[in-house]
Amino acid sequence: MFENFTKTTVKTSGAEIVTVVGGEGPPLLLMHGNPFNHLSWHKIAPRLAKDFTVVCTDLRGYGDSSKPEGGGDHSDYSFRAMAQDQVEVMQSLGFERFNAAGHDRGARVLHRMCLDHPEKVLKAGFVDMLPQHHLLNNVTRQWAKFSWHWFFMTQDAPTPERMMDADPEFFILRKLSKTAQGTAFFGPEALADYIRCIKNPATTHAMCEDYRATFGIDLDMDTADFDSGRRVDTPALILWGEKDGVGRNHNAAEVWSRYATNIVQTATVPSGHYLQEECPDETYEVLQGFFK
Repeated sequence: MFENFTKTTVKTSGAEIVTVVGGEGPPLLLMHGNPFNHLSWHKIAPRLAKDFTVVCTDLRGYGDSSKPEGGGDHSDYSFRAMAQDQVEVMQSLGFERFNAAGHDRGARVLHRMCLDHPEKVLKAGFVDMLPQHHLLNNVTRQWAKFSWHWFFMTQDAPTPERMMDADPEFFILRKLSKTAQGTAFFGPEALADYIRCIKNPATTHAMCEDYRATFGIDLDMDTADFDSGRRVDTPALILWGEKDGVGRNHNAAEVWSRYATNIVQTATVPSGHYLQEECPDETYEVLQGFFK
């Protein structure tokens, strides 16, 4: 799926991050969402590699990257820690400044990266994500029902982990079946690998720690930044699936206007939440056009 890409593991100050690199041209970092790994970009990354040096990673806790224990304030899985990993990965490859796109949790990592390391990100593509500061301060019945896993996975250990580990394949397939298509549009090899990864109890624990951090330390950071007037100043793309909860239940452009000062482009594709898997051609066109 990543022919002509080189796979390696990069040791950062806080984790070991699985990394694949391919192509030539300006650097472009692609970050996946939950419950995936770098394979979520397999339909798009090789095409983008014709114009960019594409870097895809497994976020800490996901895929085959290392999985710190977490605990305490869950800061091991804060978006600040994840963003620091990614900056160090890019530095190890010789890229002090780079373009970046993130889907879902990866977009949350990118949001924090743009706030903590604004000098690093040339352009930022936020794919099907609304800032958690907005979501958690404006919980609606529709969003809570659609995004039920947020409230489940943030519960104290070991409750969600034990329940997920009892039948991890059922859990992941249920979570991914957000539309009538179910998981039909996922690449079979990629889907099998997502299932392989979630069968590791360390992965389910890390995923829950990620969500626990979101409700705690991440929200605290976001609140402090928002209240002080800090916003994303990086040239930004806001892209979402028109059939997903972001497209159906929110005014994404209006919400993002409160968190980013330099929105260059907003766009939709005719998909649910998993844009790059369900509508890879349309998603590729938007990303390639924005970052070129």
